[in-house]
Amino acid sequence: MKVVLKKSKTNEPYTFSFVDGEYRAIVRSESYREKKNALKGIASVKNNCMNNARYEMKESRNGKFFFNVKARNGQVVGTSALYESRDERRDAVERLKIGARDAITILDEPLG
Repeated sequence: MKVVLKKSKTNEPYTFSFVDGEYRAIVRSESYREKKNALKGIASVKNNCMNNARYEMKESRNGKFFFNVKARNGQVVGTSALYESRDERRDAVERLKIGARDAITILDEPLG
């Protein structure tokens, strides 16, 4: 697993995604104005995803399943992709728990 830290040319340019070995996003972040805050968000996901109490299991309006990872203060620090079933969502949580702690962060910046 890797964490891809992306920088765009917007007012809040930093976002991150925890991706699996096939580069599929498991969890995505909100947008951050500063890189240091995005890095704090990454650390928060790494710390909080190990605790089952930090997960909020949800169902979208179109019947797909996803989860949020929350910090101790209740703030959402990552939102998952959409999954077809509860089992797929559960498997994604397990992959995140296994890979997140040791995930390396790579920076993906636009050229120019």
